[in-house]
Amino acid sequence: MKASAEKSVAVAMSGGVDSSVAAGLLVERGYRVVGVSLRLWEGRNPGPRNCSDHRGAEEVAARLGIPHTVLDHRDDFRKAVVAPFAQGYLEGSTPNPCIACNRHFKIEKLLAWAEDRGIPRVATGHYARIGRRCGGASLLRGSDRNKDQSYFLFALSRDQLERTLFPLGELHKDAVRAKARELGLPVAERPESQDICLGDHRTVVESLARADQLGSGEIVDSRGNVLGHHDGVHGFTVGQRRGLGIAAARPLYVLRIDAERRRVVVGPREALCTPSFTASRLNWLEPPLGEESAAEVQVRYRSKPVSCTLSPRDGHGVEVRLEGPLPSVTPGQAAVFYRDEQVLGGGWIDKAPAARPRS
Repeated sequence: MKASAEKSVAVAMSGGVDSSVAAGLLVERGYRVVGVSLRLWEGRNPGPRNCSDHRGAEEVAARLGIPHTVLDHRDDFRKAVVAPFAQGYLEGSTPNPCIACNRHFKIEKLLAWAEDRGIPRVATGHYARIGRRCGGASLLRGSDRNKDQSYFLFALSRDQLERTLFPLGELHKDAVRAKARELGLPVAERPESQDICLGDHRTVVESLARADQLGSGEIVDSRGNVLGHHDGVHGFTVGQRRGLGIAAARPLYVLRIDAERRRVVVGPREALCTPSFTASRLNWLEPPLGEESAAEVQVRYRSKPVSCTLSPRDGHGVEVRLEGPLPSVTPGQAAVFYRDEQVLGGGWIDKAPAARPRS
């Protein structure tokens, strides 16, 4: 029996094992599946650990007996993701391009393409789940906490979640590998994607920056004492220890980046810890209630969630007070808020307290 249009779905296929198994599972569930690869960014030597390397997707689609197409969004991706990524580093922040990519390309662009063809849903190989509440769809952590990718998806809207499927949400990675072998997929043993598609960020930034944005500057301690010099603030991120190019009696870490003065401030690890920070450009899937709200916050993809209290700030942001000091809270990174398994929403870290001089 031919699947109805209601059971049609466009699956984002990168050529990796996760998206390939996601497509295979939907075929097994009776969906009319169309495989779609997004051509976004191609470095000099794209490899199998790069999430945008879609080589092999066409072969997987043929094995599954589904149509496959490639959408070329390289120009849009450069403008919407790569240029802001480079500018962020030049301004002293550490941007996360994967979140913008997921929202605007792997979901938004794919949804628009699908809707034009009467396909009501899209799917990806993310390890996350969709929940149902009286207000509509909600975003939940993936069952495999070692692979949970809900952090990268906080910026999706409820409307986007309503039309998106995450077939791997209930599975663990070993089960996905086993399913790939069962389906006879040629990517069953392919290495896992672990690198951002842009490659070395310094090369990207330098290729897009103006000459006057790449000037050298000073490396100083929190009192302003000059300890050394650097070739550009874009080569540093808060919490960085290696590659500072200075000698010291004890390990030093990047505490703060003053892009305007082209200064990199360094100090001991304990000076990295902060009891609070602010975030803005928020996207709420489950808005907090009242003047204060208890939650957990995750400030990096692999970091552990930390208990916190959220307080609205000037109507445009939120103050995050942590239960205990947290190191390496980095401007430009995402702060994602959870309550148990549910993603409440998130925003972008825009301020961390200045390091205090130590006596």
